[in-house]
Amino acid sequence: MKKITWFFIMGALLTGLNACKKDGDTGNAGTPDNSFKIAKKEMRAVWITTAYGLDWPQGEHNVATQKQQYIAYLDKFKELNINAVFVQVKGMGDAFYNSPYEPWSTVITGTRGADPGYDVLKFMLDEAHARGMEFHAWLNPYRIATRASSTTAYPALHASVPPEWVVNHEKIQIYNPALPEVRQRLADIVKDLITKYDVDGIHFDDYFYPDPGAAGTMVADKPDYDHYGAGIASIEDFRRDNVNKAIKAVHDVIVATRPEVVFSISPAASDTYNYNTLYADVLKWNREGWLDVIIPQLYQQVGAPTNDYKERLQWWHQFRYQATMMVGHAYYRFGDPVAPTAFQSVNELEKQFDLTKKYRASLGHVLYSAKYILQNPIGITDKLATLWNTPTVIPFLGRSVAADPGEPQNVRIEGGSLKWDASGDVRSVVYFTTDLAQEAKVLTITNGKEAAASAAGYYCVTTINKDNKESKASTVIKK
Repeated sequence: MKKITWFFIMGALLTGLNACKKDGDTGNAGTPDNSFKIAKKEMRAVWITTAYGLDWPQGEHNVATQKQQYIAYLDKFKELNINAVFVQVKGMGDAFYNSPYEPWSTVITGTRGADPGYDVLKFMLDEAHARGMEFHAWLNPYRIATRASSTTAYPALHASVPPEWVVNHEKIQIYNPALPEVRQRLADIVKDLITKYDVDGIHFDDYFYPDPGAAGTMVADKPDYDHYGAGIASIEDFRRDNVNKAIKAVHDVIVATRPEVVFSISPAASDTYNYNTLYADVLKWNREGWLDVIIPQLYQQVGAPTNDYKERLQWWHQFRYQATMMVGHAYYRFGDPVAPTAFQSVNELEKQFDLTKKYRASLGHVLYSAKYILQNPIGITDKLATLWNTPTVIPFLGRSVAADPGEPQNVRIEGGSLKWDASGDVRSVVYFTTDLAQEAKVLTITNGKEAAASAAGYYCVTTINKDNKESKASTVIKK
């Protein structure tokens, strides 16, 4: 009995140590050594879907109109204190930049492979960075095309893609996950992208092996198993091993090429579905440290009969292992007449945010998807504006590359301005509170060394580097 008790005590201790592994980096690292309480860091992000042109460019093929549409998104996001975008730049075996591996996306010009006449990805990236937002490049690793039935032909493959690398299921065409050449191609695509563009992250969604329910008649992969699966006990384990190798290959190429790039994946809420249907062994990826961020798509309401938001939130928090956890929210369901009753009220979003705050290691929210923020069904975006009414600092998520930021010096109030000295390639964060017993909020994040200080209260300043590492906080200044 004593041995059993000791086993469980040690297991609990080890679990706690693992759960807190990144908390020292992503919590309140800049908190000064006094009673000043700094707000928790978090990413606030939106998915911008380009597959089928859903969020962007929505059927628009005019360059000026496309740019205007994208800028309208970012301006609204900035107003809402959103600090990151996840933009789909490879949704259908295609690209939103000049790629040697895949054709220009159909949705940009209306013709697959047609050069749009401007650097789409650079434009999107620069506009996000100009507003202080991170840009995470969202890729679908395997999907090339979809169709309603086998009576419609799939589009011609890019010249660099051998047909033998591709599987034509009834309703979906994919790169064959079993082939080593496909895994290498995926790694090459990622390396090419992060070398050419200063993206902050690489992001995959939840599509790996196709769901038979959506793919129609499936092409059998037993010949692949017979050829490549020596020593693997089952064809199901073989499929999971193929995806594992692809995820590790992407992780490794990021670390070798630009280690500061954050690698994230947004799996389905149900890990049973991930594991047994999509053959995505997400928990292994978390344990092995192949992912920096895990963003489960918790798209059901609190108290749902299946995939209950609260239950799934707790489960993913428990099994995040080395990954930082964030939550994917079903923003699109608010006001949808076919959605459950909970999504007919804006209070459901606040309830979900409040539950997430209870988990110290949950450090962000990603909303699906962009167009619904502008549409504002049932006033959900008005509610979001009240929930995110101050800026916030993105936590440190990946691998440190930049020099550590230094503590701001000579913090002072001159007239109606707070001023300070800072050195290096850093931005500064100004925190403010009227009551030291209350949590301080972010007043501003700035590239400068001055901020308005019109209100009476307590101020302090930190700096953050390109990796989102935060310095020790300055002395607290009272006005």
